[in-house]
Amino acid sequence: MDRARTKWYERIPHPVTMLFGIIVLASLLSYVLPAGLFERELVDGRQRVIPGTFKYVAQSPINPLDMFVAMGKGFKTAADIIWVVLASGIMFGILQKTKMVENAVGSLVKKLGLTKRYILVFVMTLIFGLLGVAVGYENNIAMVPIGAMLSLAIGGDLILAAGISVAAITVGFGLSPINPYTVGTGHKIAELSMFSGAPYRSLICFSGLVLLAFWNVRYFRRITSNPSVSLGTDLDVSGFSLSKKLDDYSMSANNWLVAFIFLACMTWMLYGIFTQHWYLQEIAAIFMIIAFLSGLAARLSPREISETLLNSVALVAPGAFMVGFATTIKVILEMGQISDTIAYQLSSLLTSLPLYGSALVMSLAQCVMNLFIPSGSGQALATLPIMIPVGDLVGLTRQTTILAFQIGDGVTNLINPTLGGLIAMLSLCRVPFDRWLRFISPFLVWLLFISWIYLMIAVMIQWQ
Repeated sequence: MDRARTKWYERIPHPVTMLFGIIVLASLLSYVLPAGLFERELVDGRQRVIPGTFKYVAQSPINPLDMFVAMGKGFKTAADIIWVVLASGIMFGILQKTKMVENAVGSLVKKLGLTKRYILVFVMTLIFGLLGVAVGYENNIAMVPIGAMLSLAIGGDLILAAGISVAAITVGFGLSPINPYTVGTGHKIAELSMFSGAPYRSLICFSGLVLLAFWNVRYFRRITSNPSVSLGTDLDVSGFSLSKKLDDYSMSANNWLVAFIFLACMTWMLYGIFTQHWYLQEIAAIFMIIAFLSGLAARLSPREISETLLNSVALVAPGAFMVGFATTIKVILEMGQISDTIAYQLSSLLTSLPLYGSALVMSLAQCVMNLFIPSGSGQALATLPIMIPVGDLVGLTRQTTILAFQIGDGVTNLINPTLGGLIAMLSLCRVPFDRWLRFISPFLVWLLFISWIYLMIAVMIQWQ
């Protein structure tokens, strides 16, 4: 093929190749960049950078053996997320075996009718987005397969399913005015009232979700009028697509029992998240309880449950592997002691820039840091103690500095190959990362553009 005529997305490497390349790059950077460390203090049980304490230390270059050792450490670090991926896959596999999800989706589409499917895509995008705003990120992983079934039921594909569910959850969570990991941690560090400035952040988040809803409807209209342009034509839809005509769908008493178990346990999970501070291990446990109780309620035999469990694990195993593989990058940066150096050098660039340029470059710096520190709270604890004093120095309000951080972190989560939650949800939706980039990259550009307009307005009005 003539490389000059090759489109950009045709040169996207396989996700495993992409991540391995970043792992190699991070290892090489440990030879190029000087090692450095900030001193840290323990605040509310978490280590936070102390501004002004950066110092260079002896280099700790990562040799080839260390690089491959780091892979095992990456899987160990990401064990909780990997288990959530496996547990959610098992839960959905059992729910599918009971036929509850298929009958529920089929009955819903039957009742609404296909004439309202574009409205349904718009509304479902907003609903998934609100789940991201209020419930969190990995907490919503079990909802992704439901989005896949809904998309296929109304004539869409798995790419649209990822747009409705994965993209909406990511945008809602990333720009959420009540995100505890980015905004909440940032406000603690900046000594601002918790979740202050919520109305302005809500406006930005709502604008992003509405833009995404139109983007999804636009893509749906295109593939409806011309199926050949679908990015998901050859993707595996087994277990997601409806097996009967819409008129044949209804909910049996047993389906309602399984649905009650699912909703009751999910309500229990949300109660635990908001009142008992449950996280990944407890969430995975709830998923397994749902699978076990649903199997019993549907009178599945022990052999049926066992075979379904293993088949479900096989389907989500690639995504679980990618989560651990991506975490290797974080481990290598820590072993090479260069993540603090990167944060320090990026912050040093800001002091020589004009006010508006400082805000924009601060957001871009967080985009870069997000590749190496995909955890929102981890990135906040590593960079905001540096960025906030720099923002004070150049004349940015602390709310604006946190907004620049939130945009850089939250928006680029849409294409971050090192973000375990994103890779896991795309895997559950069976969408390859290269296809995802083709679908979401143009939207990402628009979302960044709109978000940066809001950021410039925040600078202009000295947003407090």
